[in-house]
Amino acid sequence: MKTLKTLAGALALTTALSGAAFAQTELSMWYHGAGSTVERELINQIISDFNASQSDWTVVLQEFPQIAYNDSVVAAAVAGNLPDIIDVDGPVMPNWAWAGYMQPLQLSEGALDGFLPGAIGEWDGEVYSVGLWDAAVAMYARKSVLEENGIRIPTLEEPWTKDEFDEILETLQATGDFEYALNLGMADQGEWYPYAFSPFLQSFGGDIVDRSTYLTAEGVLNGDEAIEFGEWWQSLFERDLVPGTSQDMADHQTGFIDGDYALQWNGNWVAVQALEALGDDVLFLPAPDFGNGPKIGAASWQFGVSATSEHPDGASAFIEFALQPEYLAAFSDGIGLIPATAEAAAMTENYAPGGPLEVFYGLSEAQATLRPVTPGYVFAALEFRKALSDIANGADVADALDAAVDAIDADIESNNGYGFEE
Repeated sequence: MKTLKTLAGALALTTALSGAAFAQTELSMWYHGAGSTVERELINQIISDFNASQSDWTVVLQEFPQIAYNDSVVAAAVAGNLPDIIDVDGPVMPNWAWAGYMQPLQLSEGALDGFLPGAIGEWDGEVYSVGLWDAAVAMYARKSVLEENGIRIPTLEEPWTKDEFDEILETLQATGDFEYALNLGMADQGEWYPYAFSPFLQSFGGDIVDRSTYLTAEGVLNGDEAIEFGEWWQSLFERDLVPGTSQDMADHQTGFIDGDYALQWNGNWVAVQALEALGDDVLFLPAPDFGNGPKIGAASWQFGVSATSEHPDGASAFIEFALQPEYLAAFSDGIGLIPATAEAAAMTENYAPGGPLEVFYGLSEAQATLRPVTPGYVFAALEFRKALSDIANGADVADALDAAVDAIDADIESNNGYGFEE
C-alpha cells in the first residue's frame, strides 16, 4: 500500500513538473488600433498563430484608441507598468528609446533583409522597432475631372510645379462644381500635420529642425524658404481653396468620394475605399515640386519591446514571427498599407506588379522623407502643428514661425541637446 501511495505521489509530481515545463509564459502587448475591426482581426490572427506555433510564450493583447495611445504609454512608463510588446509611431520611437521606454530588438540575422527603409526604426545605431507596413501620401484626383478641365496628369518624372499646382487649384475652384478644390485633411489634427505637411515645407527648402546638428530650428523653420512656405500655406485658406481647421472629420473622410472636393491629399490607407467607390477613375498622383524636389512623409507604426520587459527574447520572437510575408500581405489587403517587402507585395491584390496601388511603392521610393530622427521630434511636431494651425487661422506668418523656433530651441536646450553635441 505504501509503495502504491509512493508511486502515485511520484507520478503526480512528475505530471506537475511536466505541466510546468510546458506552461507558456505570458507576454503582454499594447496596440493603438482599437476601433478598427479589420486591424483587430489581423492582429488577433497573428497572435493566435504565434501562440499555437510554440510552447514557450503566449501573447495577450490590449487595445487603445490611437488618440489616447501615446499618452497611455508615457503614463505607464512613468509608473513602471509598460507591457512587453508595444507599437510605436516611427518618428516617435527615438524619443521613447532615448527616454528609456524601449530596448533594441533581438532579431535573427537577415530578418529585415528586403524591408523598406521606412519600416525599420533605428536609433543610435540599433534597431528598436520594425513595421509590417509603410505608408505614403498621394494627391487623389478623378481622371475625368482633370481631363474635363484640361489639367495635365503629373508623373514622378514631371510632377506639378508650385505655380502649376496653384493654377490648377484656382481652375478647379472656379468651376463651381466643388465646395473646395483640395482637401488637406485639416480635421485630422494629430500627427497628420507634421507627417502630411512638413514635406511641403521641406520641398520649399525649409524644415522642422536643422538636421545638420539637430540642435536648433533657427534658420530652417523661420528662414526665407519657410516664410515663403508659410505665406503660400496661408493663401490656401485666404483664397478658400481648402477647408479650414474647423473642418468636420466626417467631411474629411468622405468628401472626396462624395464629390465635395476636387482633389485630396491623403494616405494610401484610404486608397482601397477610393478604389471601391470610384474604380478606374481615381488617380494617385505624386506630390507637387515646390522648388526643392517633391517630398512625402515616410515611416508608420512599428512594433518594439519595452525596456522593462523581463522577456525580451519572447517579445522579439513574436515580432519576428509577425514579419512573415503572408502577414505583411494580409495587412496590406485589409487596410491598404504598403507591404514592407517586395515579396509580400507580390502576394497582395493591390500592390502586386500591375496592381491598382502599385503606384504608392514608386511614390515612397522616389519621394519619401523621414521626419526628423531625434528624440526632440515629439515636442517639435507639436510646435509645428500649432504654427500651421495659427497661420491657417490668419496669424502673422513670421511671428508664428519665430514662436515655434523659440519653443523648439528652448526644449532642445532644456534636454541638453537630446544627446547631440555641438
